[in-house]
Amino acid sequence: MEKLINEYSQGYQMLREATDGLSEEEFHFQPGSTKWSIHQILIHVADSELVSTQRLKKVLAEDEPLLMSVDQNAWASVLRYEQLDREQHLLLFKMLRSSMLPILEQLTSQQWERIGVYADAGHFTFKQLLEYRVEHVRGHIRQIERVKKNYIQRL
Repeated sequence: MEKLINEYSQGYQMLREATDGLSEEEFHFQPGSTKWSIHQILIHVADSELVSTQRLKKVLAEDEPLLMSVDQNAWASVLRYEQLDREQHLLLFKMLRSSMLPILEQLTSQQWERIGVYADAGHFTFKQLLEYRVEHVRGHIRQIERVKKNYIQRL
């Protein structure tokens, strides 16, 4: 579990490194009409972390709680991600991850196996949910790298 917690704790730094030195034009470049800009990806990652932190805490505190999915494209569109403050959202992401670390570091083996239930996807252990949080950042860093390449290729 130590390796999982360590990578979870590095999420903010990983996002910063992936976007270090980008211009505002690069942050806002969209590789297609339905594709997200790096700016939008970062807002999404923070919003997703906000929702997921609540889910993680529910799983630890409640018996087999119902976990709700969100429509990420609706959030991006209706909440106008392009107009939101990227730095505030990155700070929110950092604070959410930091706030979970003391909890993660003292979990018992039984707590890692606690269950949350998605109506649309079934049962997941706390460990599986945390693994998904780590993979979520990894996946979006790969997406950021693709957008950066698309930006360069269009020049």
